[in-house]
Amino acid sequence: MASWAEFAAAEPALAGEVTRRFAIRKHKTLATLRKDGSPRISGIEVEFADGEVYLGMMPASRKLEDLRRDPRLALHSPTEDPPEGHPGGWPGEAKISGRAVPVDTPDPPAQGARFRVEISDVVLTHLNDAGDRLVVDSWQPGEGRRRIERR
Repeated sequence: MASWAEFAAAEPALAGEVTRRFAIRKHKTLATLRKDGSPRISGIEVEFADGEVYLGMMPASRKLEDLRRDPRLALHSPTEDPPEGHPGGWPGEAKISGRAVPVDTPDPPAQGARFRVEISDVVLTHLNDAGDRLVVDSWQPGEGRRRIERR
C-alpha cells in the first residue's frame, strides 16, 4: 500500500492526470462491500490534501458501515463524453483502489468518520491521440507503471 504522496513522487505525470480527472466534478463514485460480500456503489466527495486521499462520511451511512467492517474500496472519477467528432480528445477516467484507514479529526462529525486511502492501485483509462485504441495506464506500489493498449 502507498500514500498519494508516494504515488505522486513515483509517477508525477500520471498523478497529475488522475487528479485532473477527479477534479472535473464534485461527486465521485465509491465501491464498498456489503455485509454479504456483494458490491455497493455510493456517491462521495474526495479530497486530495497533504499527500493523501481523504473520504468523509455521514453518521450511520451504509458506506461508513461497510468500511468499518471491511476497509477495501474502489474510487471512480467522474467521466466526460469525448468531444464531438474527435474521440481521441476524450480525457479518460481514473480509478483508485485500496483500503480506508480511519483518521482522527479534531472535530469529528457526530458518529461520522473521516478516512485516508491506502493505495493499492491507480488506473487512468483513455484513448490514444488517433482515438482508435484504448490506453490503460496503471501503477501499483512495488510494481511501478504499466501501459496496455487495446483496439
